[in-house]
Amino acid sequence: MASKLKICFFLFPLFLLQCYPLMANSSLFRKTYIVHMNYHQKPESFNTHHEWYSFNLNSLSSETLSSSESSSSSSSSSPSLLYSYSEAYSGYAATLTASEAEALRKNDAVFGVYEDTVYTLHTTRTPEFLGLDVAGEGLTAGDHLDASDVIVGVLDTGIWPESKSFDDTGMPPVPKRWKGVCESGPEFPRSACNNKLIGARSFSHGYKMASGGVMNSDDVVSPRDTDGHGTHTASTVAGGHVANASLLGYASGTARGMAPRARVAAYKVCFKTGCFGSDILGGIDKAISDGVDVLSLSLGGGSAPYFRDTIAIGAFSAIEKGIFVSCSAGNSGPTRASLANTAPWIMTVGAGTLDRNFPAFAVLGNGKKFTGVSLYSGKGMGRTTRSLYYGGNGRRNGSSNLCMPGSLDSSLVKGKVVLCDRGVNARVEKGEVVKEAGGVGMILANTAASGEELVADSHLLPAVAVGMKMGDEIREYVRSAGNKATAVLSFGGTVLNVRPSPVVAAFSSRGPNMVTPQIMKPDVIGPGVNILAAWSEIAGPTGLEKDTRKTQFNIMSGTSMSCPHISGLAALLKAAHPEWSPSAIKSALMTTAYNHDNMLKPLRDATDGSLSNPWAHGAGHVDPHKALNPGLVYDISIDDYVTFLCALDYTPLHRQIIAKRPNITCSRKLADPGDLNYPSFSVLFGKSRTIRYTRELTNVGAARTLYQVHVDAPPTVGVKVRPSRLLFRSVGEKKKYTVIFIARKGKTAPTTKSAFGSLLWTSKTYQVRSPVSFTWSPAM
Repeated sequence: MASKLKICFFLFPLFLLQCYPLMANSSLFRKTYIVHMNYHQKPESFNTHHEWYSFNLNSLSSETLSSSESSSSSSSSSPSLLYSYSEAYSGYAATLTASEAEALRKNDAVFGVYEDTVYTLHTTRTPEFLGLDVAGEGLTAGDHLDASDVIVGVLDTGIWPESKSFDDTGMPPVPKRWKGVCESGPEFPRSACNNKLIGARSFSHGYKMASGGVMNSDDVVSPRDTDGHGTHTASTVAGGHVANASLLGYASGTARGMAPRARVAAYKVCFKTGCFGSDILGGIDKAISDGVDVLSLSLGGGSAPYFRDTIAIGAFSAIEKGIFVSCSAGNSGPTRASLANTAPWIMTVGAGTLDRNFPAFAVLGNGKKFTGVSLYSGKGMGRTTRSLYYGGNGRRNGSSNLCMPGSLDSSLVKGKVVLCDRGVNARVEKGEVVKEAGGVGMILANTAASGEELVADSHLLPAVAVGMKMGDEIREYVRSAGNKATAVLSFGGTVLNVRPSPVVAAFSSRGPNMVTPQIMKPDVIGPGVNILAAWSEIAGPTGLEKDTRKTQFNIMSGTSMSCPHISGLAALLKAAHPEWSPSAIKSALMTTAYNHDNMLKPLRDATDGSLSNPWAHGAGHVDPHKALNPGLVYDISIDDYVTFLCALDYTPLHRQIIAKRPNITCSRKLADPGDLNYPSFSVLFGKSRTIRYTRELTNVGAARTLYQVHVDAPPTVGVKVRPSRLLFRSVGEKKKYTVIFIARKGKTAPTTKSAFGSLLWTSKTYQVRSPVSFTWSPAM
């Protein structure tokens, strides 16, 4: 009998390590592979591509297998077809051994065979903050913008259909063009869907294969959401009005999604171990054929070439069918170049704060009072001070300072407030560790990695989160006071009209775009910190196993939360302008975004309070009102995206994988990837000091409107725009302009090797703004 090893996965959102048994020689055992077929090479003898894919898979004979495999009991089963893709991808997903995968690679009809990839989730007040009418259906009171014909597909952890956010009272019948279904399964009957939640599917083959068939006890193979994340994002996109919504009393008010009349279709592709590429492709594939108008994906992995990026490939197919695709940028900030989902046909969304906060206070024995945040909702500590313990003893060493599981000595902690450093394990898990060790409270102090950013959590014990500077003061107090250090914690509820806001969240992933540096990312930011939305009633608000509290709404933070805000706004724009392409909707949201806070000062970064830049906030924070009537848009056709692919250093096969077109000749190609008609500019000065880009604007505003260009650039760069004035005589008219960026001779490049500016077209009514980033290569 072969010896057993274990394969381990980190579980979202608590980063608990789950291990599954795996035989010693894993090469003999089956894994999920995605097989890319030459779609246009299907023999006429097969009626469908599915038949062809099945034949291709079954053609694997025992001769292709090694003698060791053929004699292994674990390889006795045949390859299994998991998914046959028809819309999002040209090919299928199957369980294969390494030798079978290699055999398929030698097949002339097979372009490539790739091992499945795991992606992760990027985990009330927002309508008012965005200027939407809370009681109405659209952007402002009385506009009656009806998005009931718009269908939003949400790829996530599933949905809790009983949530009041998905009540279909007053909703008209389901659009006749809808082809989706409501899949029944464990704890999810077909009757769970209605005229609001019009479709629900589950995709778990990749997950089950990766877990070796040993599923997490909380996971259900049906559209039922046992995690909460999917319900939260779906209700943020298009949840209906729910009065008296709150998380255990916090953020009380009327909850509604961005597009409360839009329809929701839930595609469960994520489980406790993550989201597998084969399942994601399956979800996108069905969403396209079902007939969604908007796709919202609050998930992603690292950056990779587009031909190896499952989400980018699936999104390209969606865009080709006129579907707007919005994805989260990732939660790896403030690290430079940490973005996910950077393809230009995807709307890449970062996160900012709201003007709402949940203050909490820590008063030390020396009389100093520190203000932080918390969503703790229990009895509290009262006014009695308690001893304050810090495992790092002011030196941040060991693991007890991080309050990792098993790191705290209960004899030292019992009855005390514990100071914990933020990082490594989940914030709410630290509180659980303190409580289990006998602590009565926690101060969660940021380190340099999180800076001054504060994220509120619904802890299991009294807890206050503070920034790095306050944290350093408290650490120093414990070091100097020793055993005499004391603290008492208290909580201030919900506070509105916080200034400044928005502020760019420190966790929001940053540019530049390392896949295609000539395309600036992220595109925009939206509300993503302390967002209240619907929740799965089977999961506690922290997601911890020992959290038995139940709530219909929860408050979460992440680009997972900002992404569905933009998806919902896209649904509203789709309802208002059904003729607009996905790129026109993206352009409207980008060129009308604002770059100032509610104090009319430039946007700042929560990491350290410094000024933000377009690598953090993209074009700026979305402004739905202005996006509804942007004046001009930068439109991009699917052929333009193919031309963009021709400008990349890709092989013909790579381009065909993405575009699913045979014989892409690239007879028309861009001189530079940055010449794509994108609403922003990313200028790279390398061998050449002069960069020339051409853009085309389409008039979606009033006829006979004259625009004048205004340029903001650093002194090291000269900018010429020709022409500098554009007169649009009719609606729908298109006009081109050329902008020339020149790295000035005699001017030294900035020591940071990067700088930022903007290009603005203005009329008496409209302002159409594009951010510009400048980067100098080391050679200069």
